[in-house]
Parts: sequence; C-alpha cells; structure tokens
Amino acid sequence: MIKIVSFKICPFVQRVTALLEAKKITYDIEYIDLSDKPDWFLEMSPNGQVPILITDDNQVLFESDAIVEYIEEVTEPSLLSPDPVQKAQDRAWSYLASKNYLVQCSAQRSTNQETLTERASKLATAFAKIETKLGDARYINGDSLSIVDISWLPLLHRANIIEQNSGFDFLSAFPKVKRWQNTMLETDLAEKSVPEDFEDRFISFYLSDSTYLGQLTKKNKDITCSNNSECKPVDMLCCS
Repeated sequence: MIKIVSFKICPFVQRVTALLEAKKITYDIEYIDLSDKPDWFLEMSPNGQVPILITDDNQVLFESDAIVEYIEEVTEPSLLSPDPVQKAQDRAWSYLASKNYLVQCSAQRSTNQETLTERASKLATAFAKIETKLGDARYINGDSLSIVDISWLPLLHRANIIEQNSGFDFLSAFPKVKRWQNTMLETDLAEKSVPEDFEDRFISFYLSDSTYLGQLTKKNKDITCSNNSECKPVDMLCCS
C-alpha cells in the first residue's frame, strides 16, 4: 500500500489525497509536525517538505506535481485527456492552482485589512483566469471530473471555510468559480481528503485573533450570540 507523509492543513497534501480519493485508491497516511520534523522524514525528503509518497517498493517521491503525475500514470481511471495538447493544458491549469496555494495561505494570515486586500488581489488574478476557462458544465472540462478540478479543490475548500466563518469571500467577483466551488464541495472529496480535525486546526491557525480574518470571525460570532438567547460562551472557543 502506498503511504503519504503529511501535515494536516497543507494544501499540497490535500491535492494528492483528493486525487487518491477520487480514484478510490487505498493508501496509508502519517502526519508529522513541521515545527519538529523527525529525522527519518528529513532523510527521506530532499526538500524537507510535505507531501512525500512512499511507493509499495519503498521508493520515495516528493513535490506534489511529480506525485500527482505518478499517481495518474500508475492508476486508473485517468483524469487526464488522452489528447497530448489537452493533457498539457490540463497540467498547466493544475500548476496555476498549486502556484497559488501559498498565495492563499499568505492572504489568510494577513494581520490587517490593508494587507488582506493586497494579498487577496494577487489570488484574485488566478481566480479571474480560471473564470474565463469555466463554462456551463459541472466541471472544468465538462461533466467528468478532471485533474484540474482536483488541483483547484484546496483553494475552493479553504475559501469556503473562510467565508462560512468570517464572511469574507475570496470568490465574490467570480460567479462561475463560485458555482464550481459548490459543485466540488458536493462531491465530498474535500471532506474525504483531509483529517477529521482539519477544520478545527485550520480555524485555529488562520482565524485566530492575530489575523484580520480571525477578527472578522469573532465579530460574526459576537453578532450571532447577541441575537441568540441560547448561545453559550463555549461557542466562542472556535475563534480564539
């Protein structure tokens, strides 16, 4: 059985596990603490980053782009077009997604409104590009899931969590991307590709009091509680 070594809220890891889930491939997964990386991991990972994939015969693969291509090559069904041009285009649109994972992470950690606006505008550039690619079908290339949909899932999933908690919507200017987000969330791949405590950990890191989005979240919770006589103080714990 293949094994993934992961950090619980890493979007690059989710890209890999979402692909495995979409293909219904059985895999094992081990989570590590990136602030205290074990020696065995550092020996295996040339760049010291997650994810890594350990094959059935103990070969180590690193970099999510390479891991995704490996999974595509050795498992069925393929989520890439057999046409060489379409295949190259799909990979390029997938790379555009992964190049913006850290852009989104940076925006989510913004400490004030000005910084969030600046960083969100950089992310918006990518969403504007994919907006032009989307049509009226369920997925990017029609009615069948593709590698592009999988690659953008981490961005869409995190944007949804941010909106649900803080009210800030990274996708407000992109109606086609918004519809696509809803479609992808309906597949349950987002939930299946992350650990059970993913949302709690994500909120703790990105929606803490030290971030502007966290401050928005706390305001939303305060308003909700003031309008709800049954709201209890413990409900605020998710915002701290």
